[in-house]
Amino acid sequence: MRAEKRRQKKQDIAEAAYALIEEKGYLGTSMLAIAKRAKASNETLYNWYGDKQGLFKELIEQNAEQVRTLLQSSTHPQCSPEETLVTLGPILLKLLLSERAIALNRAAAADPTGELGHALSAAGRETVFPMIVKLFSDLGPMDNDQALETAQTYLNLLVGDQQIRRAIGTLAEPTSAEIDARADKAMILTKKLFNFS
Repeated sequence: MRAEKRRQKKQDIAEAAYALIEEKGYLGTSMLAIAKRAKASNETLYNWYGDKQGLFKELIEQNAEQVRTLLQSSTHPQCSPEETLVTLGPILLKLLLSERAIALNRAAAADPTGELGHALSAAGRETVFPMIVKLFSDLGPMDNDQALETAQTYLNLLVGDQQIRRAIGTLAEPTSAEIDARADKAMILTKKLFNFS
């Protein structure tokens, strides 16, 4: 299969997988149903992904790569760490609360093996959090423990319980204005708590 055709088929499979977990949940979604929805053979799915967990691990990695790419593109050498954080906050919050991110969180929560949860943590938080810690450490004189605490507080203020509320269906996807307002407030409160300008 040519690279372009394979890329398109993988995109079709991803779209089918997201649609089915939205309709049936992770446990109610089978590889066969995904193959039928994507107009692919079941054999192709098993050859490419191994099993359903392998497919969802790849979806997690693709989503995390999008997050990392957007975060890296928001960090410019000519911008101060604070300017970067101000730019980064809304981007990160929008991605964390997006339909796809919430679908993957729901799948991880439903996976009885815990493998998807570990994959989600490794591809997401364990990669992104150090980038945020580095930005706070670059803000001024603070040791690593202070930068860790500041970054953790900032993320708590930025995200709070919104991800879990989205995952359990009690919070709608926020608007861009709501995301911007929450990101601004998280930055203002973090600056006040940790006394940096």
